[in-house]
Amino acid sequence: MRVNPFDIRTVVLAKHAQHVVLIHFPIALFITAVAFDYLAQWTKNRTLAAAAYFNLLLAAISTVPVAASGFAAWQWALEGQKLKGILFMHLVLGCISSVLIWLVCWIHWRARRHPAASWPAYRLPIEAVGVLLVGLTGHLGGFLSGVNGPG
Repeated sequence: MRVNPFDIRTVVLAKHAQHVVLIHFPIALFITAVAFDYLAQWTKNRTLAAAAYFNLLLAAISTVPVAASGFAAWQWALEGQKLKGILFMHLVLGCISSVLIWLVCWIHWRARRHPAASWPAYRLPIEAVGVLLVGLTGHLGGFLSGVNGPG
């Protein structure tokens, strides 16, 4: 049976399509935010720091529907069966990545509330670890979807 890619029912009712589509937003927003933050630190440019903050805020907010769609895909496509292997690692790393994105957003939010205080230097290593974890999580997700190998 052939499926029409422009059929709205195919798009909305696919068992894991929403997660696969939505996940690109927090990934791109977070990596862009970290790049802006590193550039802002290097150039002392407040506009770049503001761009980093707003990208982080959008990345953090967008993790909510992404996590929800991931859990829904697990329940719907896999009928809630016990997770193991790459799928389990993807779930754990996805949760850790989401927490790190929210942590970095919170650090930036606190720093913006107290402009006289200096920005905490520990945020940059946390952001670097976050980018690595987000990348690893996405890499594993690519295997699960069949993009990076058998799916």
